Amino acid sequence: MNFVAMDFETASAKRYSACSLALTIVRNNQVADEFYSLIKPDTEFSWRNVQIHGIHEEDVADAPSFPEIWQVINPLFQTNQLIVAHNAPFDNGVLKSCLEHYDLQRSHYLTLDTVRSSRKFFPEFENHKLDTVCKHLGIELEHHHNALDDSLACANILLYEANNFGAEQLKPFVRVAN
Repeated sequence: MNFVAMDFETASAKRYSACSLALTIVRNNQVADEFYSLIKPDTEFSWRNVQIHGIHEEDVADAPSFPEIWQVINPLFQTNQLIVAHNAPFDNGVLKSCLEHYDLQRSHYLTLDTVRSSRKFFPEFENHKLDTVCKHLGIELEHHHNALDDSLACANILLYEANNFGAEQLKPFVRVAN
């Protein structure tokens, strides 16, 4: 399997308020590379979001803006590239909103939501939150809501599913991100 697992954290309820991003790059069923950056959003921070992820406004004071980050990561978001996320509608929505907010060219790629796939493969779990799925599958998740730890956990969930159920069983979950 070759894919990129993506996780955003946001500063507020505004979808374009990305304040951190992580990408875990998987090539030939192995984690090959990781990318992580804080992001200085174009909005204020909400105390609710800070309570969840622990990133404060002062933490991102010298961080790059989303357009600066996009210049670096844009090559990963190509037409046939699979981008996965745990709760992909959220992460894909953050990406789409950031691109629209900063008037950047939209990217088209393939996407898969590991929440949906875990519901199918593990219906007996009490819920399908990232930390719950990781606990049941024996996948390490040291700092939940740290984007890098979350993207790595998501990558490991998909690898677990591919190894135990086969890549063919995952194909119905692949969608075109729009």
